[in-house]
Amino acid sequence: MDVANAPTPRYIQTVVWTGSEMIIWGGLDDTFSPATAGARYNPVANTWATVTDTGAPSARYAQTAIWTGSEMIIWGGFDGISALNTGGRYNPATDAWTATNTNNPPTARFNYTAIWTGSTMIVWGGTDGSNYLNSGGQYSLNGDTWTPTSATSAPSGRRLHTAVWTGTEMLVWGGQDGSTTFSTGGHYTPATDTWSPLNLIGVPPAARYAHSAIWTGGTMIVWGGVNSSAALSTGGIYDPAADVWAATQTTGAPTGRQYHTAIWTGSEMIVWGGQDIAGITIFNTGGRYDPAGDTWSSTTLAGVPAARFYHTAIWTGTEMMIFGGKGGPFPFDTLYKYAPPRFMYLYLKP
Repeated sequence: MDVANAPTPRYIQTVVWTGSEMIIWGGLDDTFSPATAGARYNPVANTWATVTDTGAPSARYAQTAIWTGSEMIIWGGFDGISALNTGGRYNPATDAWTATNTNNPPTARFNYTAIWTGSTMIVWGGTDGSNYLNSGGQYSLNGDTWTPTSATSAPSGRRLHTAVWTGTEMLVWGGQDGSTTFSTGGHYTPATDTWSPLNLIGVPPAARYAHSAIWTGGTMIVWGGVNSSAALSTGGIYDPAADVWAATQTTGAPTGRQYHTAIWTGSEMIVWGGQDIAGITIFNTGGRYDPAGDTWSSTTLAGVPAARFYHTAIWTGTEMMIFGGKGGPFPFDTLYKYAPPRFMYLYLKP
């Protein structure tokens, strides 16, 4: 199996799926230093290609990455000293970077969220290291311009929340501000630059942060995370059209955890990895949640990767691929494919 040009070990990196390649970028490396290096993996050819450093954003971790259909946009994050409000657009067809406009971007931040609307990237929330932010910005790819998001009726400032794009609005939920953990959220409609609150009736029974959220095409499913007292194995399904919540089944659900990954296959949510509230137990277990039947089934342990958190995961259309993460004193440089219902080992760098 080809390991030439594979990325160095790392965690808290970002990943996007282009439709044919997975692109890994940034993160903390095995010297615990922020990385600028990245790599592209082609699962059909089973080959890696490097991402050029020329013109790349400065080294960072806890940034966001979105795929526009032709480019990956990296923005924000932390360089080990300061929060950042710079970024770059990477075109894999030309292996070239273009800096994002630095005129009027949102304030520097990390542990925020970013979504792609089809024409703009919306970033919101997070922290600058001292303050918890309820501000954000819309970045127009065509104009290379930033427009602030309204703060009127926006959720209170928070980090480690989640956000999904419905096709017309961004849904924000959960998170914490250092003293308060939230079970609140909001709808943001970029066309009108307006916020409205999410219904709290039937909301998941515990406030949380460091959870996961996916969009099914009609509903948002939030699951897991932690609060001040517990790691959670509960979740909720939110229907924005009806503005109603329903609880996810707890029977058969994975053990409560944070810093796991979750992807949507088109019919199931797959949750994997993560750690407990104390950071002592690290998981190599997971679960497949079928919202149609409100049922959980476990992911197999046959050939499973080593336990880890702060890894990344994407869905290719046929399989989940995970890369990197941390499970001990040093991060991983391994890539695994999971084709439900089994894990397949892909490579381990020598």
